Amino acid sequence: MAPLTLAQALFMGLLQGASELFPVSSLGHAVIVPSLLHWSFKQSDPSFVPFLVLLHLGTATALLVLYRSEWVAIIRGFFTAAIRGQMKTDTERLAMLLLVGTIPAAVLGVFLESRIKSLFASPYVAAGFLVANGFLMLGFEILRRRAEGRATLASESRREQEAHFGSAEQISFLAAAIVGACQAFAFLPGISRSGVTIGGGLLAGLRHEEAARFSFLLATPVILGAGLVEMPGLFQGGVPVGEYLAAAVLAGIAAYASARFLLRYFRSGRLDPYGWYCITAGLASLALLHFSL
Repeated sequence: MAPLTLAQALFMGLLQGASELFPVSSLGHAVIVPSLLHWSFKQSDPSFVPFLVLLHLGTATALLVLYRSEWVAIIRGFFTAAIRGQMKTDTERLAMLLLVGTIPAAVLGVFLESRIKSLFASPYVAAGFLVANGFLMLGFEILRRRAEGRATLASESRREQEAHFGSAEQISFLAAAIVGACQAFAFLPGISRSGVTIGGGLLAGLRHEEAARFSFLLATPVILGAGLVEMPGLFQGGVPVGEYLAAAVLAGIAAYASARFLLRYFRSGRLDPYGWYCITAGLASLALLHFSL
């Protein structure tokens, strides 16, 4: 198989970086787009998954830069709490919540790796999961609106209503584990990592902005871990490492801009627009693939 050209690699880097943190599945787009554009490169190529992981490393680097001061505090808080044997601050609690949330995705990823990789070669599967992802986003918001309705009935003021939905540091460890386990669904091309974790955070009682923040923090160690596992595949013969690294840098820049936008958007925005987009894009992709347009 011919590797991606420089232009194609940069295009994929920009696409992945711009869409990774949006709840629209960058992986689904990465599997579908080459087929829609009739590229000679095939998703079944052995270098495809390592290439995608390298792009994700660009995203993880962007998140580390965005939350650099917070990650320093989280790492310090983790070791402080571990040595002391007790959590005394919100930062220490957040560090332990992130640890609990990371374990399920890591374990499931190891056991499901071979089966999941086989799905990367099928744009039809990715388009189908993209539609399913859209319905998930709409479902999360329906459940959230019901919770908001109950909070409104039980509250007398706006401040009391907002008190029903807290920050990432306040959720339970069981909720963190469930939200972390939701990340495993993101191994399926078409299911958005940020979408399912933000949705899980909403169900756990987080504000939209806090659900996005927890999602971004939770994604960072999982993406970095996956990168270390897949990195050797990039050094196989014939893989243009230089072009792929340039694409990863572009992905990181796009991811940084996307994260800044989404944190502002979720101060008042919801998942609904992205749900409708995924349903429309998935159905349109299935039609285009079926008719070979």
